[in-house]
Amino acid sequence: MVKNVVNVTDKSVLVGLDKSDDAGVYQISEELALVQTVDFFTPIVDDPYLFGQIAATNSLSDVYAMGGKPLTALNIVAFPSSCIDSGVLQLVLEGGASKIIEAGAVLLGGHTVEDQEPKYGLSVTGVVHPARYWSNAAVRAEQLLILTKPIGTGIIASAIQGDLVDSDNIEVYHRTMAQLNKYAAEILLKYNVSGVTDITGFGLVGHALEMAEASGVTISLTAEAVPLLPQAKEMAEMGFLTAGGYNNAHYAGDRVAYSDSICDISKDILFDPQTSGGLLAAIDVDELPLILQDFSQAKHFIAVVGKVLPRDSRPIIVE
Repeated sequence: MVKNVVNVTDKSVLVGLDKSDDAGVYQISEELALVQTVDFFTPIVDDPYLFGQIAATNSLSDVYAMGGKPLTALNIVAFPSSCIDSGVLQLVLEGGASKIIEAGAVLLGGHTVEDQEPKYGLSVTGVVHPARYWSNAAVRAEQLLILTKPIGTGIIASAIQGDLVDSDNIEVYHRTMAQLNKYAAEILLKYNVSGVTDITGFGLVGHALEMAEASGVTISLTAEAVPLLPQAKEMAEMGFLTAGGYNNAHYAGDRVAYSDSICDISKDILFDPQTSGGLLAAIDVDELPLILQDFSQAKHFIAVVGKVLPRDSRPIIVE
């Protein structure tokens, strides 16, 4: 984790570096603020078109996590043109473009560099009302926490290399990562939601920890309520864990308290780094029935995974 390198003092910066938020928010006028983010990574699937879809979905997610609407995108590409056919890159870019179009945004261009390890992602600019953006620093005690995608992508990615994941479950894994958070965000925008983050490389506990510390609250996660991708627990029990998960747990350290019933495998899963994960959102208790109804009618995934408490001695409790 790198500490802030710039002390931002511009009053137009509504969200900057200080709260570990998903994107920056810069106010343009009383009615308009820009949401800006960038993300890219190496291939996690063999299919180049699908890789492009997942990478673009992951990049666009940060705008949705701020309650914003993506407007424009720029491709960021690293590619070894001397040893991989350019047709592969074409498929990656087509996959990314399909998700940019689905998001209702416009691709304006991009930049490519020669690199022996392929990488792809987007720089995305979106818009949000300056008084209505979401932040991981706006969670309040007595709220509930909902999650809009199951977790376990890091574990499943490792297990696929061992050829141990059923083909139907691989399809679920791919479909989950390529699903835009647009649809969940559009539902949540109808309600009194303020504290939101998307679950990516720091895992569920790591991102919940950022929310708790930024908001000055304690977040209690119910381990048994956390939804998992098919075979994720089975593969974790077989040892298909990632170095990133161990790094996440080490970083969190003693800021996380566990009940006696939480086994080591559950801890490993909760720290599993996610690719293009769902939204973790704090909602008001009285709005839960309506939110559940809306998600059900839209056939979108949702799970209640925890609650928000006044700040205790630890920012995270896993029960």
